[in-house]
Amino acid sequence: MYKLYLKIASRYLFKNKLYSFINIFGLTVGIASFILIMLYVNHEHSYDKFEGSDRVYRVYMDYLEGGKYVPGDANAYIVSGPTLQEQFPEIEEFARLRRLGEVVLLHDDGIFDHITASLADPTYFDVFGRSLEKGDVTNALNEPYSIVLSTALSKKIFGDADPLGKTLKIAGSDDLLFTVTGTMDNKGYNTHLKNDFLVSLKTFYTWERFKQDWDYTWNQNAYFTYIKVDKNADVAQLGQKIMDYVPEGLKNERHHIEPIEDIHLNSNKPYEAETNGNGNNVRFLAIIAFITLLLCWMNYMNLSSSKSLERAKEVGIRKVVGAKKPQLALQFLLESSLLNIIAIVLAVLSVYILLPSFNALVEQDLGLDKAQLMSLLPYLAIMLVGASLAAFYPAFVLTRFKPTKALKGKAQTSSGGAFFIKALVVCQFVATIALLIGTFMANKQIHFLKNRPIGATLDPVIALKGQVLNKTSDSLFNLSFDALEDELRKSPYVAEVTGAGTYPGDSFDNLNSNMGITFPNGKTDEKHIWYNYSAGPEYFDVMGMEFVAGGPFRQTSQKSSNNVVINEKMVHFMEIHDVESAVGKTIKYWGTDWTVAGVIKDYNHSGMKSPVVPMVIRHTRNSQNVLVKLDRKAMTMGNTEKALDDMSRIWHQIFPVSTYNYTFLDQKYEALFKDEQKFAKAFQLFTVLAILIASLGLFGLTSYTCLQRTKEIGIRKVNGATITQILSLLNKDFVKWVGLAFVIAVPIAWYAMDKWLSVFAYKTPLSWWVFALAGILALMIALLTVSWQSIKAAMTNPVESLRNE
Repeated sequence: MYKLYLKIASRYLFKNKLYSFINIFGLTVGIASFILIMLYVNHEHSYDKFEGSDRVYRVYMDYLEGGKYVPGDANAYIVSGPTLQEQFPEIEEFARLRRLGEVVLLHDDGIFDHITASLADPTYFDVFGRSLEKGDVTNALNEPYSIVLSTALSKKIFGDADPLGKTLKIAGSDDLLFTVTGTMDNKGYNTHLKNDFLVSLKTFYTWERFKQDWDYTWNQNAYFTYIKVDKNADVAQLGQKIMDYVPEGLKNERHHIEPIEDIHLNSNKPYEAETNGNGNNVRFLAIIAFITLLLCWMNYMNLSSSKSLERAKEVGIRKVVGAKKPQLALQFLLESSLLNIIAIVLAVLSVYILLPSFNALVEQDLGLDKAQLMSLLPYLAIMLVGASLAAFYPAFVLTRFKPTKALKGKAQTSSGGAFFIKALVVCQFVATIALLIGTFMANKQIHFLKNRPIGATLDPVIALKGQVLNKTSDSLFNLSFDALEDELRKSPYVAEVTGAGTYPGDSFDNLNSNMGITFPNGKTDEKHIWYNYSAGPEYFDVMGMEFVAGGPFRQTSQKSSNNVVINEKMVHFMEIHDVESAVGKTIKYWGTDWTVAGVIKDYNHSGMKSPVVPMVIRHTRNSQNVLVKLDRKAMTMGNTEKALDDMSRIWHQIFPVSTYNYTFLDQKYEALFKDEQKFAKAFQLFTVLAILIASLGLFGLTSYTCLQRTKEIGIRKVNGATITQILSLLNKDFVKWVGLAFVIAVPIAWYAMDKWLSVFAYKTPLSWWVFALAGILALMIALLTVSWQSIKAAMTNPVESLRNE
């Protein structure tokens, strides 16, 4: 029996090629889109998930501002971990990490750069649930100058040789040897705090590099601190106790904790270890995945239901010869199952084919291996249930036809069934219009971010950076910096050169955050955060920053002075109402008096997600970043590559024993909203697919409607109705349903996009024309989709439709 049903189902699908193709294509697109998006969503949710991760929390600082505490830096103090563990028995263990940033490792004649590292407590492996591929996890970081490498870095340096016991040098610390005590495999380990290698935290107390920090306790929060709590602890209660506890020496701050599992998607604090993901974007993409899946099921039900009228006579004959409802239902469900199985197989094959392109879009290395397939099992269950329900409705409709009406060609879908089909199409267009609005708004916001003035000119400016590879070169670096500047200025491609500790778009790590300053009026503020960094006198010209009062640092024979330049936000912070009157005033911090040389227009240092902050720029010759402003006239000749080669030659001429790299400032600043750009592209792609699926559903409803109204159309034509009048009659219903979908979609889309935009300090308005454009585009799609079927129905010879009357 089942073999017969399968044969009948196969014949039916092959006989109705267009119907089968549209159904299979729609389901394939929907399922493949769902799998691709959920692979990405699962990857983003996989960060910091390990055995016991639900008991691990990061300690960060809240700052007291305006009489209330607000989230502050992602870091805590060197004594935060041990102090909290001593105070609260619920804390089993703590681990601290201090970033070393990008360092250069030396081994024999090998130079290994572009690697990140941290100082770490020995408890790191216990807190983070890590094991070692080689070495003893219990004592790998117990002794000073112990180093644990990632497996990939170990292979890069030592090849297949056993690295344990071998020594390495870190550039700038020639007399120190670091002994390899272990290797850890980072492959497949997603974390917000990536490290190519770890150095024992005990090294900190004997490493001259950190000598100035040895006595710090509650006066430098440069440590990522994590606690592991007892499995029976009341975390909410512990968190409140930690916030209520104020250690002696801590002023206007308090400790706070957050789950380590939430950091990647939900934390965007100053001094994060790296740029985290965007939880809102991931949640929106997950919603799009489910919408796309629902659309393909709705499309399938619409097409199957519209096709059911054509099969009414078949059902009537089968019932007359004795077929029971369960038998008919089983046959039609088998047809649906066959069609869904084909679609699922094609969808999985499509995922394998499209995965490289999708990886390029989201800039990830996602795979569809056994682990990934296992992670999709819960969603597979949803897909199977949904597909079963989608298949059940057409089967239910078909088995309800009465043989007498079916054999006379008078089978009709019930009013409830017709309403259900139209409701499905309305839902499809609600989703389509909402996605169109989302796509337009996401692209509008990206365009707004790209084109909004930031208060500085980043193009054409390049940051040069390198690491000298021995102490002799290091001691000469500052002396050689003048020579480097002079040589760069001689280049025909260079307009100006300066040095700076940081620049717009650079890492937050290179900014100093401060609390405590004495204003010109003698008032001391110790409750609010402000920021500062150092730069040379030419910095403001190189960066194209506009002065609203005063000017750059006064030129002196010294490499530094007590002159500072502040921004407008800092003027307001100091409670000075006239920017001109701020020039020449003295402010005091770090125990030193500083004179305000000028006030620059506010600029966005950390991208458009963050508001402008009070900023002080100190006059100090800083060689951390060499900023080169290219000559625009020279660049118009397309000489960028020649300019880069010339700067590389000059750099290595001055610093022959060093690493060297460069960064285009405009590209680095634009990378601050790279996640939003990826989101906008993904949104756009899956919106197009959703429109395609919805159009297929509308095609199905058009077929259904034309079949239901065949005799009505014939009668109207016999009585003189023109093709235009028939088209108007058929299309006005669809216009009405798209209009209803628009009314429903607008508030949903408005709420969703308002929530998405809320994370930006600067955002484009929710313009009315975006909603209108989405509605008009949806209407055009609907009319184009239904016109083909409507014209076909309107041009049918009425004799054909009325022959049974």
